[in-house]
Amino acid sequence: MPTKTPHIPTADGRADAFAAYPDHGKRHPGVLMYADGFGIRPALCEMARELAGHGYYVLVPNLLYRHGTAPVIQLPAHIGEDVRPAVFAQLMPMIEAHTTERVLRDADAYLDFLTGRPEVDGGPVAVTGYCIGGLLAVRTAAAHPGKVAAAAGFHSPVVADGPDGLHGLLSRITAKVHLGHAESDMTPEALSALAEDLEAAGVDHTSEIYPGTVHGFTMSDTDAFDPAASQLHWDRLLTLLGATLTRG
Repeated sequence: MPTKTPHIPTADGRADAFAAYPDHGKRHPGVLMYADGFGIRPALCEMARELAGHGYYVLVPNLLYRHGTAPVIQLPAHIGEDVRPAVFAQLMPMIEAHTTERVLRDADAYLDFLTGRPEVDGGPVAVTGYCIGGLLAVRTAAAHPGKVAAAAGFHSPVVADGPDGLHGLLSRITAKVHLGHAESDMTPEALSALAEDLEAAGVDHTSEIYPGTVHGFTMSDTDAFDPAASQLHWDRLLTLLGATLTRG
């Protein structure tokens, strides 16, 4: 499968990225994949290749490119609970500096780059993300209703209220949305409240708690990885993309 490591021009510099796509000599629907807080690494590249194998051009940008190329800090091969606090102590100042304004400026650049690839067809695109990347996916969908037909977030801090809430954005979303929550992240009561807000805003969505999961359940290089939940995530994501994007 072809892969590339492009550099994307942005308003603030150049973002390094990883891209994977089918080797069919055809044009394919584009998918912008936002990484979790650990960023681009072998586990994320493998996920991009997995999705590309189903007929999509997948672009994974380095969200923290302002601080260096990915990985912006040295990461262990397995990010266990014993090293997680130290890793996040280094990453959190960079993540917290990634303001909504930066998110939206970067999203403009990422989508322009993605839709301009010769391997990408001229139709709408999808955006998916993990952990903080899921929140970015929803924000990108709200900012680009004419371009984004599907948005997904997995074990993501997507809530309608709070300091980083989405109340003001939900009504702008025209994409079909799927949110897959870790059981450790979302109570049934919070899930119901989020569903009410999505429905009130007219968002076509599915939102569910993946049973028995903890935050990070899709990430194969962490202690949180859950093979059954990861497969469910693929089933949900591929169903969403199949319903919204037309493959060439």
